[in-house]
Amino acid sequence: MKSGLILLALGLSLAAPLDAAALKAGASKVEITPPTGLPMYGFASRKGGATGVRDPLYARVLVLEAGEQRLALVVFDLGTVFAPPWIARLRATARERDGISYVLVAATHTHSGPDIRDQYPAPTPPDWETPVLTKVEQAIDEAHQHAVPVRLGVGYGVAYIGHNRLRVEPDGSVTWIERNLTKVPTAPVDPTVTVLRVDSADGKPLAILVNYACHPVVFGSDSREYSADYPAVTLRTVEQAFGSSSDSQPMAIFLQGGDGDINPYYAVQPLEQDAVGMRNWTGETLGRVAARVATGIHTEGAPDTSLDFAEDALDFQLRWDPEKFRAGLLKSWGPGAAAEFDRRRQQGFHLPVAAVLINKRIAIATMPGEPFVDYQIEWRRRCPVADCIFMGYSNGDFGYFPTLRMATLGGYGAANTATYIEPDAAPRMLDHAVIKIYEFLGRLTDTPEDLRK
Repeated sequence: MKSGLILLALGLSLAAPLDAAALKAGASKVEITPPTGLPMYGFASRKGGATGVRDPLYARVLVLEAGEQRLALVVFDLGTVFAPPWIARLRATARERDGISYVLVAATHTHSGPDIRDQYPAPTPPDWETPVLTKVEQAIDEAHQHAVPVRLGVGYGVAYIGHNRLRVEPDGSVTWIERNLTKVPTAPVDPTVTVLRVDSADGKPLAILVNYACHPVVFGSDSREYSADYPAVTLRTVEQAFGSSSDSQPMAIFLQGGDGDINPYYAVQPLEQDAVGMRNWTGETLGRVAARVATGIHTEGAPDTSLDFAEDALDFQLRWDPEKFRAGLLKSWGPGAAAEFDRRRQQGFHLPVAAVLINKRIAIATMPGEPFVDYQIEWRRRCPVADCIFMGYSNGDFGYFPTLRMATLGGYGAANTATYIEPDAAPRMLDHAVIKIYEFLGRLTDTPEDLRK
């Protein structure tokens, strides 16, 4: 499998000794809103393609540079990231044009974007992906060309905008809680709002990264207009907190966390019941907390600038009997999903896991799908540095990653056709990310102690 080989090659650590030069960063964004009429992502019950645009969809880019080490983070207002050949081309172009060592690709997971998977009915839809790829390549180049010395700071807040949608009853059964209009507390949830602020050397904010875990599904299947859902409002709220004009505002980026079992209170809100207002409440509630945290962050440079990152492809097996699983896909999702499964089954399940460490103090772990919130909480508990970011929907899409307990109890995303990788996948990926951060810190090496004395 060519894409698997590419990922395995990227599995080699890209870390290297660096001089004391300042960390540099550049930011850019491009609109990627596709033509109307395309099938939309996220709801099997949605009838018909997109009819309009409620708010534009963007790709936001942050390039970080430390010496010859260069990382580009690209976050799309999409339900999931593009296919491996698309990512491979983006990485190759960024490497050749700008010397970018690694491109980390992620999605906000909005359910009001286009369906970019190969599940279209005939005839083939308009080719909108190629122009998007070109735009993103240009955005990476622009961010690199405008990179300036920066200093960083991280802050934390608490926001409650959602609930755990799988409630375990006393008898062990699982109840699906799609909406929670009365905001009854459920568990587990992670209300932590993690904010990474990137300032230019003069203290002017260049980029604000907001990491939070909650499905962007305020709009439901009755909405057929493109939208980034509540993250669009969150980012706008953060940016406006730093000035009224676009020239004075930093670029905000939303990093979706472990939201596999977390819904907003006002999930799948019918349009006729003020879905737009509920989307705005959700985004503004989170955005105000993130803005307050961001404005209070004191950024600083690092005496020893460094940028370490690696992506490894871990191999897993299908959780289910293949023929029974395929029959379930046909029943629940249709022939397009079954055909996609056939292709993936032939290729094998090679899941890319990325780890990033900035200045030896800010760590990022990623998973290629929809991890349950427990793994975000566990990452923060086990990460060997104080400031930690956890991202789902990164570098691929392999469905849900439930906890082992929920895999045995069931429920959507835990034991249906939306989850298909063996149930110990997420713990193994989390272990791998923790190990990589220890290696970056020099606390795990390839030399026994006996030979280091």
